[in-house]
Amino acid sequence: MSKQRILIVDDEPDIRELLEITLSRMGLKTRSAEDYSNATRMLHDESFDLCLTDMKLPDGDGIALVEHIQQHYPNTPTAVITAHGSIDLAIKAMKCGAFDFVSKPVSLETLRNLVDKALTLPSSPLLSSSTSDTKYQIIGDSESMLELKRSIAKFARSQAPVFIRGDSGTGKELVARQIHLQGSRAEAAFVAVNCGAIPSELMESEFFGHLKGSFTGATSDNEGLFKAAHGGTLFLDEIADLPLAMQVKLLRVIQEKSIRAVGASQEEPVDVRIISASHKDLETMVAEGTFRQDLYYRINVIGITVPNLSERAKDIPQLADYLIEKHNYENAAQVSIGEKALTALQNYAFPGNVRELENILERALALCESETIEADDLQLPELNGDNDEKPASLGEMTQNLEKEQIVSALEDNRWNQSATARALGITLRQLRYRIDKMKLGK
Repeated sequence: MSKQRILIVDDEPDIRELLEITLSRMGLKTRSAEDYSNATRMLHDESFDLCLTDMKLPDGDGIALVEHIQQHYPNTPTAVITAHGSIDLAIKAMKCGAFDFVSKPVSLETLRNLVDKALTLPSSPLLSSSTSDTKYQIIGDSESMLELKRSIAKFARSQAPVFIRGDSGTGKELVARQIHLQGSRAEAAFVAVNCGAIPSELMESEFFGHLKGSFTGATSDNEGLFKAAHGGTLFLDEIADLPLAMQVKLLRVIQEKSIRAVGASQEEPVDVRIISASHKDLETMVAEGTFRQDLYYRINVIGITVPNLSERAKDIPQLADYLIEKHNYENAAQVSIGEKALTALQNYAFPGNVRELENILERALALCESETIEADDLQLPELNGDNDEKPASLGEMTQNLEKEQIVSALEDNRWNQSATARALGITLRQLRYRIDKMKLGK
């Protein structure tokens, strides 16, 4: 098996020699260039599995070389070597497509980790979103979804932080998982956390860990989310919900790539890729002073927007088929969806996006009495333009009346569900679904 080849671009002979020795000890073959022009000539004449370039070159800069390689050799990842403290330049390089960066003085351990990850990248920059893990498939062939899949495949080839924009229910975590699965960290952990679900007083401990006895209730050591995701990806969902004090701590971890557990005296290095998401407008929050501008700048190196379901109605039949087939497989059933029901779904606005589609189909599967979901089984809300508020409130009134009717019938029949179902003229399964949904119980 031939050795993988690395192109080193740096005008300092000592740096080139250090990198050559380090990489050769890893079983890799190296070639060196002292400037931009020689590097581009070598790239034209030979093939490389990775390029390591200094940020400053005698006849150009590393960012220009990153852009050149992105345009002409997209299968060759590029990492830049920056002067200490030049994090802004490193971020600019990653926005242009650099895989990652390493700061001078070069840490050999950091360099080896970077090279290992870069050399495990898939060979194609335009993968489909299909992976061996079908649980996390992205369904849809509309133009907006094809563009999203192309972006995922491209950004999976980087270590840059990603910020995912999208309304609730669009599938932001699914996009994050695909970036993880298609990248060099696929074999490592993917740790997802909803930032709005952690009490503010426990955030530091949850994120960075704590030592036993470091505070009241700390009865054992806790490694924390960053350490749990070490080597892999940490997905910070609803990052807009982080309080300002925690935003400061998160920014420092991203900059320093190290954490200190609560009660610990020393910091530990941590290697995670940060992917964050929110349905809120972070730019507005920055302007209002509720989200730190410097943190937004660091997490938003790469931005992806997930389209609403109403913007890709073409995908609804495919999504519905996928969700129903999933139900059929799990329940050994053979349910399908009728044409009128499918048309009704395509004409519905879906303010709750894909999550709402899942809920509607789950309810329809529970209520339909045949092996075909009909339009009536969907029980779609009547939402029409300017009349949104009136039908919504009318729907709430209807639900309250239905709840009162069911409770009354249950009490009349001494909470015998079979007798109650007969009295209401519905099936026992339909009654049990409503009892569960309305959280009724004696």
